[in-house]
Amino acid sequence: MTSAGRRGCFIALEGGEGAGKSTQARLLADSLRGRGIDVVTTREPGGTPGAEALRALLLDHALSWGPRAEALLFAAARSDHVEQLIEPALAAGSWVVCDRFVDSSRAYQGGAGGIGDKNVLALHAIGSGNLLPDLTIMIELEPAAAAARASARDGDAADRIGAKDEAYHAAVRERFALLARQTPARFARIDGQGSAEEVHRRIMQSLAPLLENA
Repeated sequence: MTSAGRRGCFIALEGGEGAGKSTQARLLADSLRGRGIDVVTTREPGGTPGAEALRALLLDHALSWGPRAEALLFAAARSDHVEQLIEPALAAGSWVVCDRFVDSSRAYQGGAGGIGDKNVLALHAIGSGNLLPDLTIMIELEPAAAAARASARDGDAADRIGAKDEAYHAAVRERFALLARQTPARFARIDGQGSAEEVHRRIMQSLAPLLENA
């Protein structure tokens, strides 16, 4: 169900490796559809043929991208994603649930990669017109628990970025926390401990203000 002339709502899920974003994105989309809301689910990098092609390059162990090249490729993938999928869906009144968005670039390339937040945001302004989610759901999990989940999920097959060392991923977690503190109105910080159903209930509670107007 969509409302004629009403722009849709953009929800992004963020967090470090093993936080449970993909699972929670699926559960969230199912719950929203159960309420009669038209939902488009997508991911980053990816979501369109062009962005998925760039995803394959970015996550390939055989390729060695530096932080600047990574930032440029992620920005290019996001630009195509926004233009071809996200903006049209929002304009049509659909809700968009996205597994990662620009805050991942700010945490990974901008923070852990040393590119800097201003540079990542400058690329985002050029490529994606400064689009930001209406709400960013930040799933936070203790490092040991997150590492165990990521290991159970990936085994020895972690992608190129997921396989980076613990110091890198610690820097990612620190930058995510900083972003959430800097703009608290845009972030819902969700405790990722417990079962998938428990975390999902916390996420739905955080969405209550947006759902009132759906």
